[in-house]
Amino acid sequence: MGSPWKGFVEFTLPASPPTAFVSADLSSTSPVGLSLSPYGRSMSFDPGMLHNNGHTAYANGSGPGIRETGVVEKLLTSYGFIQCSERQARLFFHCSQYNGNLQELKIGDDVEFEVSSDRRTGKPIAVKLLKIKPEVLPEERISGQVGPDLHVYPFTVLHGYIHPVVSSVPLNLDGKAAPGQVPTGSVCYERNGEVFYLTYTPDDVEGNVPLETGDKVSFYMETNKHTGAVSARNIQLVKKKQARCQGVVCATKEAFGFIERADVVKEIFFHYSEFKGDLEALQAGDDVEFTIKDRNGKEVATDVRLLPQGTVIFEDISIEQFEGTVVKVIPKVPTKNQSDPLPGRISTRIGFSEKELPFGEKDTKSKVTLLEGDHIQFNISTDRRDKLERATNIEILPDTFNLTKETREMGVIAAIRDGFGFIKCVDRDARMFFHFSEVLEESQLHISDEVEFTVVPVGSVKLFTKDMLSAQRNHAVRIKKLPKGTVSFHTQSEQRFVGVVEKEVVSASNKNTSPTKGKEKEAEEGVIAYEDCGVKLTVPYHVKDLEGGTYPQAGDKVEFCINEVKRTGHQSAVSIRVLNRNASNSRRLHGFVAALKDNFGFIETANHDQEVFFHYSEMCGDVDNLELGDTVEYTLSKGKGNKVSAEKVTKVAAVNGTGEDVGASVLAGKIIRPIRSVDPSQTEYQGLIEVTEEGGDKGQNYAFGIMGMTNKADCLQKGEHVKFQVCTVTQTGQKMACNVVPQRRAPVECVKDQFGFITYEVGESKKLFFHVKEVQDGVELQIGDEVEFSVVFNQRTGKCSACNVRRVSEGPKPVATPRPDRLVNRLKSITLDDASAPRLVILRQPRGPDNSKGFSVERKTRQPGVID
Repeated sequence: MGSPWKGFVEFTLPASPPTAFVSADLSSTSPVGLSLSPYGRSMSFDPGMLHNNGHTAYANGSGPGIRETGVVEKLLTSYGFIQCSERQARLFFHCSQYNGNLQELKIGDDVEFEVSSDRRTGKPIAVKLLKIKPEVLPEERISGQVGPDLHVYPFTVLHGYIHPVVSSVPLNLDGKAAPGQVPTGSVCYERNGEVFYLTYTPDDVEGNVPLETGDKVSFYMETNKHTGAVSARNIQLVKKKQARCQGVVCATKEAFGFIERADVVKEIFFHYSEFKGDLEALQAGDDVEFTIKDRNGKEVATDVRLLPQGTVIFEDISIEQFEGTVVKVIPKVPTKNQSDPLPGRISTRIGFSEKELPFGEKDTKSKVTLLEGDHIQFNISTDRRDKLERATNIEILPDTFNLTKETREMGVIAAIRDGFGFIKCVDRDARMFFHFSEVLEESQLHISDEVEFTVVPVGSVKLFTKDMLSAQRNHAVRIKKLPKGTVSFHTQSEQRFVGVVEKEVVSASNKNTSPTKGKEKEAEEGVIAYEDCGVKLTVPYHVKDLEGGTYPQAGDKVEFCINEVKRTGHQSAVSIRVLNRNASNSRRLHGFVAALKDNFGFIETANHDQEVFFHYSEMCGDVDNLELGDTVEYTLSKGKGNKVSAEKVTKVAAVNGTGEDVGASVLAGKIIRPIRSVDPSQTEYQGLIEVTEEGGDKGQNYAFGIMGMTNKADCLQKGEHVKFQVCTVTQTGQKMACNVVPQRRAPVECVKDQFGFITYEVGESKKLFFHVKEVQDGVELQIGDEVEFSVVFNQRTGKCSACNVRRVSEGPKPVATPRPDRLVNRLKSITLDDASAPRLVILRQPRGPDNSKGFSVERKTRQPGVID
């Protein structure tokens, strides 16, 4: 069979570090011999050495044969044996076949030979032996760094050193070698512009040091004499890969900041130029990763990048909660020599041993002041960096006040501001300041809430010190809310005493002055004389402490209790009830509250035809409890100019306002005159309603007062349409309007965020204000909706507003009006090249709600006059 190969072929391979020998079968019928020279990287082929059966054509070895390589395995005086490199074979050779000085041939030398057959036995033998001069591998130690991936990291040369990239020996389950094989890693290095790969095993690493991708190593190269493969040996770790560190930004300055490291208890500096991201979004508490570099002998963080929130964890917090006692508190004002970041101490028992744990300001669940001896509950936090244990999530237990020796006081919340407030104390004259952070419960405090608290000097947390005696300002801490009725500023005697009014209460206000001038003044105290155990005593009393509607006068016999103020010990008579009085008793009248102003008001008489002025100082009881329409009892008196006013006004139980004879029919009418409280310029008190509906009563007028209105606070204006009934006043027989209900309907003019306006004329204003909370059923009003409403007068602002707003019908839906043709034509006529066209110049980029600058969406040029 003829060979397809013609002549001798030689070609050169790219440079490679080790010697490699390859044998390949290029045809199913023709074995081919390949030889790779260890000196010049070339491969030779001779087709004349082929045989169909795979043996030399010259059995006696006289003809040319295939050249192979091998290693001298055994050498005796006249013969030896060679281990083939290309195949698993051991060949005999005679020393006479060695071409060279036999004295220089040694076991382990690489040789080149031809294969022939022994004439007698026919077995293959090695003939025409030549010793191969070994390639001298560099004995220099190669230094470099380990790369994580052979195909990702480039190979570089720095300062003349070779930097190999090492692929570490697999340590995980997925990277284990096959059974019976030793796991290997690889080293890649560069020389003369060419890249070479070397393998290594764990035995090749000195000191049994585990290598990781990216580590810098140094090593020697070694050639396997049997296989010719070059590998790395005597590998030494030069420098571990520079790992990325993590931490939390703990401080930010103008141009730099500091990061609390997650690997050690230490802070590291970084400059803003090293931050890779949006610098304006960076803030204290952000999780970051960074690389540590040495600059000017100091470690700094470089290549700082944000991490997802919660990535960096400094500590492990126990699930179990422990109880303990505070043995050292954190001072409110740190001393100059204080350097401990965890100055507080807690004593606790864990297992069978006592243990003292530190804590800092951030370890308490709330900002409530801790005191020594407090019984608390907490978790234990263990720092991952230095294994330091500390107490955290500290909260005070309810029974702590039984263990501490603090003095608890009581009071009532008197005022609340933004973040702080004041307490009216039971045992102190001055109001006590407090901050919301000192409230023990999470519930919000309100004015008049009863509380219990501890008083400490400002800037101190210790109660029983000399500083407290000299402190000029105190504040309340550790505030606990109490049930209603717990706090009492007075003690009232259970025994009731009997005495005689010695001095009647006289108002300090001048009745002859104008009612619109001056402010409400305290009434002078009255005096009651009585006997207690044979001793004659006197006790003051106030109008507000009277019971019933009877106003005591001088000489009246009264029954009372004695009330003592805890703070001052001052006594006064309370729960006063008149037993009998002298003959000079003034007649008491009944009426109805018609108007309430700043410090005075007006009473509608029982006949509903007049009003009487009264000053708040004449009110027996709390003025704040008075409302329009309330029934009161009073006495008439005359002042300067014979002006009549009410005095000794007392709120009594309600009586029938306008009589019981109410007609069944409902009439429609129109206000032709409001009551005087709506229009103070008129002389008549009563308002008038004219009947407008068809019938026998059309055109007839009916008077009405405050008691005739269904809603006493409603301001019925002149010209408004109403519906009403007719009733007969019992005392006079006069027919009056009652159950007057306005029939107001008007469209909504505009609606803002929390308020709006109704197109309705009240006085000089053409529109009426309303708040959205006054809209019934939570309906969201739109412009044009028709509504019904009531009008009320705001005493504080002097303006009217709408209340009880109810939507009657929905207005027309707004329709988007097209742009005027003149505007569209104008926009279409403008071109981008038109120099006279209006242009926008950005003076300052807008800032979004997330503090980002600029537009997130690129603006595109659109056709003028065309709406997307």
